[in-house]
Amino acid sequence: MGLGIAPWSSPRPWRLSPMEAIKAWRKPFIALYAGQAFSLLSSSAVQFAIIWWITLKTGSAISLTIASALGLLPQILIGPFAGVIIDRYKRKSIMIIADIGVALAGLALGIFFYFGEPSLALVYAILFLRALGDTFHKPALQAAIPQVVPEEELTRAGGLGQLVSALSSMAGPMFGALLVNLVPMRFVMLVDVGGALLAVLALSLVRLPDHAGQGALRRAFHKEMQEGFLAIRQNKALIRATIPVFLTSMVFMPLGSLLPLMVRQYFLGGPMYAGLAQTMFSIGMLVSALAIGIGGGSKRPFAMISLSSFLLGACSLIGGLLPPSGFWFFCVIVFLIGTTGMMGSIPYMAYIQKSVAAERLGKVIATVTSIISLGIPLGMLSAGPIAERVGVGNWMLGVGFVLMPIGAGSYLSTKRFDRRARLDKAGA
Repeated sequence: MGLGIAPWSSPRPWRLSPMEAIKAWRKPFIALYAGQAFSLLSSSAVQFAIIWWITLKTGSAISLTIASALGLLPQILIGPFAGVIIDRYKRKSIMIIADIGVALAGLALGIFFYFGEPSLALVYAILFLRALGDTFHKPALQAAIPQVVPEEELTRAGGLGQLVSALSSMAGPMFGALLVNLVPMRFVMLVDVGGALLAVLALSLVRLPDHAGQGALRRAFHKEMQEGFLAIRQNKALIRATIPVFLTSMVFMPLGSLLPLMVRQYFLGGPMYAGLAQTMFSIGMLVSALAIGIGGGSKRPFAMISLSSFLLGACSLIGGLLPPSGFWFFCVIVFLIGTTGMMGSIPYMAYIQKSVAAERLGKVIATVTSIISLGIPLGMLSAGPIAERVGVGNWMLGVGFVLMPIGAGSYLSTKRFDRRARLDKAGA
């Protein structure tokens, strides 16, 4: 039995204040994200616990790299396939099945820990299955948001959704660290099961309206997959926006892995300093997501995507120029990096949700996520050897010199799309 919450509607949405606009559609949106908060928190905590277990068991950087790669592999390989499923069937059902799958994977690993220490290969298999669930769940969630949120509020909704994700990502590892110190791993895995079941319960109470792809005439699976690529190819603005997002992810995402190394080798700081830098990054993400969630974000998404890449490059350049005594200023830079990253990713997803037809939205979101995810391991493969050879500080300098022109070039190539959107809105 659903909550009976209908999709948002308003005859004069442009007359609503920011807080009134939130109130108009917040019930279905909050209901949609309530369970996800439990799921994200428990999943982040358990992921930390598993990675920590691998660290203690192997002490191997290669083992940790494999674990990280397994988290990306399903999205890269299966994303376009998942997109077809998301557009064919009820997105709420897909999210529920994905959450149940994650719960079963966690339960299975907990049982193996109960009977003894599982093999590393088995733990890798569970990590793959957890990531497989995310490959279906995350695009389904993003594709479902326009079913309950009005078009003009999608950027605001993206900010609020990212706020939930950022809070979970920040609190999850701390919760996971507490768990591994208090209880055996077999009980830690039950937290994952509990979080997934709470997410399923919350989702079961939400009534999502049907989308255009449900009940449509079924075609050959590969034909429907091609539709996703075709929808991207026909959307020139989306291609222009995806290029800087892909390049920025490829060049910049390795910073998360290299940040502790920068603190240790360049600033000669210990684990507390590394933890502080990571916390400043998370706080930056929270502040940016909260600002967009309350203020609604800029009405020029392409300019924000370009500005995000440019400012990430500028922050990286300044960070690489700091002297070894400049750790505290480096923390400010890391905070700004967390802030500017959200400035681009939230408007990018909101533009996709606005510009792609509902019956293709799942395919497009899953496909572009696969493309962007492919850039992350490519960047990591190159960043490690480069940073080892020239130093992490010089690597950050290089990232700055690469990203700033990417941001500037992106602005020059996409500013007409912002202008066209303003003219279309003025003429409507």
